[in-house]
Formats: sequence, C-alpha cells, structure tokens
Amino acid sequence: MKTRKTIAVAFIVLSVILGVVFYLKIDYPENFVGYFKKSYYGQFGPLAICVELLIGAYYLFIGHKKSNFALALFAFTALLDIIFNLTGVFISGVPPYAMVIFFICATISLWIAFSNAFNLGRITIFWVITSLVLGSAIEFYFNYF
Repeated sequence: MKTRKTIAVAFIVLSVILGVVFYLKIDYPENFVGYFKKSYYGQFGPLAICVELLIGAYYLFIGHKKSNFALALFAFTALLDIIFNLTGVFISGVPPYAMVIFFICATISLWIAFSNAFNLGRITIFWVITSLVLGSAIEFYFNYF
C-alpha cells in the first residue's frame, strides 16, 4: 500500500508541475476567430496528457477499481504521442524533456495496469482496446485534425 501511494504521489506531483508548465506556454489569440483555429486548441494536447496522468494517479492513490483503466489510457496516449512524433505522423507539442518523463511514467503505468500490481481489479481486453482507441482519438484530435 505504501508503494502504491508513493507512486501515485510522484505521478500527481509530476502531472501538476508539467501541467503548470504547459499551461503557461499557451498563447491566447487576440481576436475571436483565433479561438477556432487548430493552432490554438492543438496547444492543449500536452495539458490533456497531464490531466490523464493526474486522474490516473488520483485513482491509484485512493485505490479505485478503475485506476488500471485510467493508467492504461494515460500510457497509451503518452506513448502514441511519442511514437507518432518519432515516425513523423505529426509534430507533437510535447517538449523532449516531457516526452522522456511521460515515457517513464507510461511504462510504469502499463506495468501497473497489466500486471494488476496492487490488486485493484484486472483490466479486461475490452478495456485495454477501449483505452487504446480513446488514447488514439485524443492524440489525433489535438495533433492531426
């Protein structure tokens, strides 16, 4: 239990720090039309990944039975962001230092989710596929469309 809460607190701290950094880098348009351009809402992609990590970490901290799904969703979103950026599908808004941090957190999250390390309920294949599809949708929304 102590390990679970330690990992959760570390994830919460990382998500809040990175979330503040990403929020402060958002450029707000000067006119009303600018709010409807892809260049504006695409800036929120890294912030969305931080929010996913925060929610997954909170569920892990309280021991909620859906924490494995939330952690898998974060992990797939973060890893897909890195993979799509490296393969050239799109240019990610996540800076390289954050990609390294997200990669480490995503690897730990996948290990927790798939091994059921803290006995929070096994994640079924349906929820694995759902988290993969949702992670892909989130990535394409903020970076491609």
